[in-house]
This record gives sequence, structure tokens and C-alpha cells, in this order.
Amino acid sequence: MKTELKRDLSSRQIQMIALGGTIGVALFMGASSTIKWTGPSVLISYMIAGIFVFLIMRALGEMVYTYPETGSFAKFATEYIHPSFGYITASSSIFNWIVVGMSEVIAVGTYMKFWWPDLPIWIPGLIAVIILLSANLISVKWFGEFEFWFALIKVITIILMIVAGLGIIIFGFGNGFNPVGITNLWSNGGFFTNGFSGFFFSLSIVFGSYVGIELIGTTAGEAKDPQTTIKKSVNSVVYRILIFYIGSIFIIVSVYPWDEISSLGSPFVLTFAKVGITAAAAIINFVVITAAMSGCNSGIFSTSRLLYTLAEQDQAPRIFKKVNKNGVPHYAVIAVCSGIVGGVVLSIVLPLILGKDTNLFVYVYSAGVIPGFVPWFAILLSHIGFRKKEQIKDHPFKMPFAPYSNIITVIMLLAVVIGMLFNPDTRISAFIGLGFVILNTSYILIKTKRAPAKQPEIETTSQDF
Repeated sequence: MKTELKRDLSSRQIQMIALGGTIGVALFMGASSTIKWTGPSVLISYMIAGIFVFLIMRALGEMVYTYPETGSFAKFATEYIHPSFGYITASSSIFNWIVVGMSEVIAVGTYMKFWWPDLPIWIPGLIAVIILLSANLISVKWFGEFEFWFALIKVITIILMIVAGLGIIIFGFGNGFNPVGITNLWSNGGFFTNGFSGFFFSLSIVFGSYVGIELIGTTAGEAKDPQTTIKKSVNSVVYRILIFYIGSIFIIVSVYPWDEISSLGSPFVLTFAKVGITAAAAIINFVVITAAMSGCNSGIFSTSRLLYTLAEQDQAPRIFKKVNKNGVPHYAVIAVCSGIVGGVVLSIVLPLILGKDTNLFVYVYSAGVIPGFVPWFAILLSHIGFRKKEQIKDHPFKMPFAPYSNIITVIMLLAVVIGMLFNPDTRISAFIGLGFVILNTSYILIKTKRAPAKQPEIETTSQDF
């Protein structure tokens, strides 16, 4: 029985995988909700979240540079916090990515309505799952190439959108050469439209939109040159994401009055449709479909590898440790895709229960945010333990201002969780996510108490690189 993964991912593929996991429906579709809650000040939300996410990635980068292991943040939690926390971290990330995958197949169906208004959401959603399942089963190398081009399409499109948006704002391209300007930033209710509460509520989706950046750690075990790749990826991906998010949101809230943006559909499409560029709107709609599939694709990869890691530690069925002739944990991939099919079911059931005008994306996506934060908590706390235990002098990739930056970031994440519980639009979903974390934690603590698990040691594998 083969149980070893292949190191077939290049640096360019890993960077695009990380981008693919974070630049997805949370930006293209979730932006409409955050803009509705707080108006143009959502720009500051993305800036604040970006700073804290950068600190999280530097903490992970310091540890992964030393021990480039597949499913690394879960193994770090096992080693530096508690054996049970490794399971909690991995399983929470799995839950988050399955939920995100559900929201993304819902998004694919929603975007398709741009061309076929009467097409049921579940049909294109199911087709998307089948395509991604096939791509992930072929091989790691082909998955990486598939994801590279998926991510590249949306990255180029966002850059072109920013350039075109600046043309609209400054020169009035597509608007009769009447410059739109940036007055929309402070018109229609001001910059902080709904005050502090709206700004605070927006942080949940904004922070949630960055969930997935830790994929860099998950892919380390399948990188050809992990230490060089991780260092380069951590340093470059974060600022690129900040540019893409802040730049694109700036264009949206400048070109399109924030109070006219519908809570349903993509504001990217609405922005170009607003100025009469209907062909561009169709192109953008195609791109956001590929963006949703890209994010889901990255999630399938990440989650299947975490299942593989849990199986290695005897915390998941051993069948998930099996790999096919191409070095892919195929049973884990099939299991994850089966879970994502739940999004297809929800796209049928939820409108019947909650009404046709329900924002399915926010309801489904929000349920995964709190479990998605668990790996971040694990990274920050593990890093404190890592520093105390390893005491590596002259580390070439240290996290700045640790451990104070760790503590401040943990406090910020806790504040965001509290905000979700008070926000009527995310409260129910937040309780679902929080309930999963509590039940999952209780399960593993009871299991560990009855039969103490052997704590696996992290070993360097530099001889394999």
C-alpha cells in the first residue's frame, strides 16, 4: 500500500495555490455584504485584517522553514500545544474548507444566472464538483498546473479591472468621458456609513476572506525546495493579496455608490455593468466563476492532505492514508468532494426554508469562519511554544515582535468572533461553527482521557529535499 505523497509542486504553483485559496468568493461575492454593512470604510477593514494575517503567516513561516511538514500547522499544534489540539486544528480546518467549498459551488450556480436566469443553482454546482474531483485525482503536478492557470486568470483580471477602474475614475472611460471621481467614498452617508458597529461586523467576512492563506504550510510537504519556497511565498503572497483586495474594493466603492450595490451577486459584475460595459461584465462573470472553482480546488487539495495527516496519526480512518499510483490520497479527495456536494443540496433546501431572497452565500460561508480561525489560533499559540522549546539562534525567518504580536493577534481574532455572534446576518452561522468547534473539542478530550494518544515527534526531513 502506497502512503507517500510526491514532491511535485513548484514555487510558482504553491504561490498560486495560496492565492487561489484566498482570492475567491469571499472577495468577489462576500464584498457586497461587507460594503453593505460598513460602506467605503471596508477598505480600512481589509487593511487591518491584512496586517494581522501577515503576522500569522510570519509565525507559520518561521516554523515551517524549520520543519516543512505536510499539514504542518496541525502537527505544530500537536507538538507545541497539546496532542489533542493537533486533531482539533486539522478537523476544524477540514470543516471550514468543506463549508467554503459548499459556498463556492453555490456561488458558481449563482453566477451562472447572469446568462441563464432560470437555471437551478444546483446544476452548475454539481458539474463544478465533478470537474474538480477529476482534476484532484489525476496527480499533484496536474493539480498544481490546473490551479496555477485558474488563479492566474483571476489575478490578471483583477489587475486589468483596477487599471480599467482607474480609467473610469480619472478619465471617464465607458462613462461618456465623464470622470466618476472618488466622491462616492464620502457621499451617500459618509465613509463610516453605519458607524462602528457596521465596521466591526464587516471584520468577520473580511478576516474570513483571508482564511486559506495557511495553505502555504499545508503544501510544504509537496514542494520541491520547501525552505526556499516557503520563505519566498510567505513574503510575497500577503502583500499581493492586500493589493488585490484593497485595490479592487477601492475601485468598486469609487465607481459604484455603495448603497446601490445589491446584497446578491457580484459587485465586480455590477461595477462594469453600471458604466455600460456589458461585454466586460460577462467576462468578469466568467472570471468569478473560475475564481470560485479555484478557491474550491485549493480547498479540496488542502483538506484531503489534512485528512491524510490525521490518518497518519491514527485520528482518522486509515483508508485516507492510501495514495494512488500518482501519489494522490484519492480516498481523502473523494470524501472531501462528497462533503462539498452538500452545498448543492443546501442550494435547493435553504431557499425553501429561509425564502428565495436569502443570501445563501453569507449563511453558508459564515458557518466556516470560526472553525477557519482555529488553525490561526493554533499557529499563534504553537509559535510561542516553538520559540520556548527550540530556542533557535539566528533564525533566518523570524516573526516580528513575538510573542507580543502573537498575543495581540489572538485578542483581535477573539474580538472578531464576538462580533459575529452579535451580527444578525452571521449569528446563526457563527453558532453553527462555534458549536462544531466545541463538540469536536469535547469529543477528542474525552477520547484522549480514555485512551491517551502517543504524541508524535516532529522530525526534520531535510535529507528528502
